[in-house]
Amino acid sequence: MQNDVVAQVYPWQQIVWDTLTGRFPKLGHGLLFYGKKGCGKEAFAQYFLAWVLCANRHANNAPCGECGSCLWLKSDTHPNYVHISTDEENKKQNAKIKIEKIRDLLPFVQQTVDGWRVIVIEPAEALNMSSANALLKTLEEPGDRVVIILLADHYLKLPATIRSRLQHFALDRISEAQAGEYLSEHLPNLDQTQKQLLLNLSNQMPLQAMQLAQAEWLNKRQEFLNDWQKLVTQKNMPMAIATKWNKALNFSDFAQMFEYLLSDLICVKLNQQVKNPDLDLSVLSEQYTLEFLFTIYSDLQQSKRFIEQNVQSNLVLDQLCIKLMNI
Repeated sequence: MQNDVVAQVYPWQQIVWDTLTGRFPKLGHGLLFYGKKGCGKEAFAQYFLAWVLCANRHANNAPCGECGSCLWLKSDTHPNYVHISTDEENKKQNAKIKIEKIRDLLPFVQQTVDGWRVIVIEPAEALNMSSANALLKTLEEPGDRVVIILLADHYLKLPATIRSRLQHFALDRISEAQAGEYLSEHLPNLDQTQKQLLLNLSNQMPLQAMQLAQAEWLNKRQEFLNDWQKLVTQKNMPMAIATKWNKALNFSDFAQMFEYLLSDLICVKLNQQVKNPDLDLSVLSEQYTLEFLFTIYSDLQQSKRFIEQNVQSNLVLDQLCIKLMNI
């Protein structure tokens, strides 16, 4: 699990925490923690596995942080904990968890050791058909005192055979009040409008909202919108505009900003609520058909794959600006 994740239970996860710790050890051995990006499921899983492995749990349902087990976890050397993810060098969008990694679990699951053993698999959506099938065997015949935790953003992307063998816990059930309170506490200088914008853009996920608050593109949306309107109305300088934005933002930031604006344009066409209420999209929305906007959206996803294959971002932006202009 990411080293920068601080193990903790967020306020909106307290009920799930009480349920899990209250029913332990009578839980099934297969658990699915799921929820939208930015709900804190990684931190929750880290805290729960620390609690399961802890030799000296506190009466208030917290790991002690001081026993041998807790210290092993902190130094990332715990013999009873295995973390499985996609390969470090293969962090691309569609990277998969290889079957060998799941097969290698068998000796770990079948050995007899003192105490509990925990396996965390994330993102669970990265299991391919063969690695999922291999995992089924482990889920059906786990050893004694083994907990297998799967983390997923979208649990419906998991094979039904896997889902049916897990107990599901949603970690993103956050009320508007909880999300607002958390942001106010951690970003006290935000006014109500800024706070609402961040929560809109993050699907009401406060941790994601806090990351977005730092995003360089957030304050450049209006400027990009002005350039986009110029492209469409004046029909010139696509290369100059592409070059400007290639320098202003890295491609991943640009793509994130552009995707939000594009989604909002589609929402305007469909009379749905937009996520950027502080921007006026009416001029642009009149220039494009819905069908064209969907084509651009699909081109953008293709562009992300090109960038992963090391196509230069300036070429991708040139193409995009030409297409936005030539309606």
